[in-house]
Amino acid sequence: MKAVSAVLPFRVNSYVLDTLIDWSAVPEDPIYKLVFPQPGMLQPEDLSRLMALVEKGASEERLSSEARKVQRSLNAQPGGQKELNVPIVDGNPLQGIQHKYRETVLFFPAAGQTCHSHCTYCFRWAQFTQSLEDRFESHETRSLVRYLRSNKEVTDVLITGGDPLVMRSDVLRQYVEPLLDPSLDHIRNIRIGTKSVTFWPHRFVTDDDADDLLRLFEEVRRTGRQMAIMAHFSHPREMETAIAGRAIRRIRKSGAVIRSQSPVVRGVNDSPQTWKELWTRQTQLGVVPYYMFVARDTGAQEYFKVPLVESVEIYNRAYRAVSGLGRTARGPVMSCTPGKILVDGIARVGGEDVFVLKFLQGRDPAWVGRPFLARLDRQAAWMDDLEPALGQEEFFFEAPLRERLARRRAAAQRDRTGSPAHWVPRRPAELYDR
Repeated sequence: MKAVSAVLPFRVNSYVLDTLIDWSAVPEDPIYKLVFPQPGMLQPEDLSRLMALVEKGASEERLSSEARKVQRSLNAQPGGQKELNVPIVDGNPLQGIQHKYRETVLFFPAAGQTCHSHCTYCFRWAQFTQSLEDRFESHETRSLVRYLRSNKEVTDVLITGGDPLVMRSDVLRQYVEPLLDPSLDHIRNIRIGTKSVTFWPHRFVTDDDADDLLRLFEEVRRTGRQMAIMAHFSHPREMETAIAGRAIRRIRKSGAVIRSQSPVVRGVNDSPQTWKELWTRQTQLGVVPYYMFVARDTGAQEYFKVPLVESVEIYNRAYRAVSGLGRTARGPVMSCTPGKILVDGIARVGGEDVFVLKFLQGRDPAWVGRPFLARLDRQAAWMDDLEPALGQEEFFFEAPLRERLARRRAAAQRDRTGSPAHWVPRRPAELYDR
């Protein structure tokens, strides 16, 4: 485990250890797999090299150096996060801010860039490394507020991490209160991305500042804005404890809405029955099922990945088995460079078996809702595994996305050298996640 955790950050708390893991079922227990690094999460040659160093008693510095080489190969910032998502104002990138979709801005407060426990599939694993060049974080909200005042089309701010709810309530308040200023009346929804509802429900119940946190949620609601808790529920067991139920009830009583999301994760929730139980229990508790994601092409994705064909089957069978209240969940969805792409189903068109795909969100709002087709590939697990169907040479969004990437890189080059740069990306990896 030392060799794997040198690459993929490991952290677990007493609540997960004592309450959620079934130790009689280890190592196959889904919660155990969710938090404890496994040998198969690294490529065999990388694992062998690191294990040899551990066995030889190599220094922490030497082990960290080799681990960093492996990290650089793991696509630490997928989906164009660094190249395309960070706003540039007066030639300067805004630290700790991402703006991918017109209506929504992501904010990464520096004090919230860790979690109560780390999920082994997490695509934001680079936030937990010691190498700061891979991290997004901001120590203040002034630049965020200025940016929002200049971009009136933004209606939603997602405070994310890491997990913002590792912060004490008085610290979180310093990030939230500026968003409630009357000059930002176009901000209608404040979201917090968190796993704390399931990995540390005490945050809302017994922590010494739990009441302060819920009062902050109430204050957001009194301004007429929605307070949305974007909770990560990976397995039904996370909702079985009494304190998790109390946490959910207290959050809802504050006026906040809880929406649930998770990727399909091999060995954790890759069955229709698990998702049926997940959505059924959530709707019973008043949690809104939101997204079934596809695990992103980063970190331990090779270990956890589920082919798209299988993900579609899992989703459809679970969807059929729940009432209408549970059918708010959309999936399976790939959050990749062009946008959030729904795998809407499998069909036969023009004598060819195809994936039917659709944008739920797009870098260009005109793409949203637009369907398109990809050849059916039973091994494909991500967008860059897919090829256009029906003889098309490329997907409709590839040319404008190339132009967007080229403009951004040319602008960055001009900022560095004062002269324009000429660069053309190659498909597919540059367009999607590399």
